[in-house]
Amino acid sequence: MPNACDFSRDINTIANIDAVPLILKMVKHITGMRFAAVARVTDTRWVACAVDDSINFGLKPGGELVLQTTICHEIRQHRQPVIFTHASEHPFYSRHPTAKKYALESYVSIPIIRSNEDFFGTLCAIDVVPALFDEISVSQTLALFAQLIAVQLDVQDAFMSKEMALLNAIETGSLREQFIAVLGHDLRSPLSAIRMSADLLEAKLTDHRERTLTSAIRKSSQRMSALIEDVLDFSRGKLGGGIPVKLALHDDLDSIFIAVINEITASHPGIVINQIVSISSRVFCDGSRMGQLLSNLLGNAVTHGARDHPIQVMAMTEEDHLILSVTNQGPCIPESLLPLLFEPFTRSSEAGRGEGLGLGLYIASEIVKGHRGTLSVTSTPETGTCFVARFPIS
Repeated sequence: MPNACDFSRDINTIANIDAVPLILKMVKHITGMRFAAVARVTDTRWVACAVDDSINFGLKPGGELVLQTTICHEIRQHRQPVIFTHASEHPFYSRHPTAKKYALESYVSIPIIRSNEDFFGTLCAIDVVPALFDEISVSQTLALFAQLIAVQLDVQDAFMSKEMALLNAIETGSLREQFIAVLGHDLRSPLSAIRMSADLLEAKLTDHRERTLTSAIRKSSQRMSALIEDVLDFSRGKLGGGIPVKLALHDDLDSIFIAVINEITASHPGIVINQIVSISSRVFCDGSRMGQLLSNLLGNAVTHGARDHPIQVMAMTEEDHLILSVTNQGPCIPESLLPLLFEPFTRSSEAGRGEGLGLGLYIASEIVKGHRGTLSVTSTPETGTCFVARFPIS
C-alpha cells in the first residue's frame, strides 16, 4: 500500500475526536455490518483515518485502497449516500466492479462535508454477507453521525488556527478575537441540532448499549457547547468591555451554589467536596454568573487538585461583603506564575490532566470584575491552592 504520511494530519485529527470510536461502534450495531470506517477521500487517494474491523478486512488507520476501486470515488463526485443490503440481488450493484472485487454484499457510505462545502471523505460500513435494516432510517442516522464528525473537524481546525494565531505578532490580536466571536456564534446552531438529534435518538432507543453510546455522543456535544460558551464569553470580555452581568437582588444564592456543587460532584464521582454555604443576606448580583463563577473555580480545582484530598468550598457573608473561596490540595503553583493564572489561554504545566482552553479562570475574574469585586489566589504546600472572591453585597 502507498505511504499515507501525507495524510497524517487528517488521521491525527480524526483520532483526537473522542466520539469517533463510539460512532463506528454505533454504525456497526445499527447496520449489523462488521466493518466501519472514517475515510479521507481526495481526487487521487482513499485513506482510512479510523477503523472498527470485525471481519479482518485488513485496513488500519493510515491504510489505503486504490481510489478507483472504491465507491467512495463516485460519492465524492455526486455527494450522495450509497446504500445496498444485498449486492448479488441488486439490479445495479450486482454488476458493480467494487462489489465484485471486495466480495461485498452489504454497504453503506455517507459523505462527510465540511461547513465550507469541502468534501472530507466518508463514514462507511461494509460486510461480505447481506444485511437487514431499514435503509431510510439508517441513512438519516448515519447522516447525523457524519454531520457530527464534520462539526468536530471544523472545531478542531478552528482551535488549531486560533492557537497558531496566538503565536503571531501582537497586532493580530484584535482580528483573532473577532474570529473567535464569529466562530463561537456560527458553531452553536449545528451543535444544537446535533444535541437535539442525539436526545431524540436516545429517547427512541430501547437497547441499553445503544442508549449508552448515544448518551456518550450527547455528552461530547455538551462539552463542546461548554467550550464554545467559554469562547463567546472570552470574545465578549475582550471586544465588549467585559463579560456582561445582569444585577438583581437574590435571596437564593445558597441554593445556586449548592446546585453547582452537586452537579460537579455528580459528574466527578471520585471527587469529595466539603462545603460551608451560609449566606445570611440578600445579595445584589447576577445569579447565573455567580453559579458560573463557582463552577469555573471548582472545575479548575477538580482538574488540577490532588484526587485523594477533598476540595473545600466556603460561601458566606461578612459585614457588607460576600466571600466565596475554593481550596484544593495538589502541586504548589510557583509565585511567579500566580499573576498569569487569570490571563486567557493559560493552563498549569504541572497538572497533566488539564482540559479545555485555559479560559475558566479568565472568565471567573471577568465575572468578579463585573460585580465590582476582587479575585485573589494563594498557593503553598501547607494550605494548598486557594481562590478567594470578595464582592459587595449591595
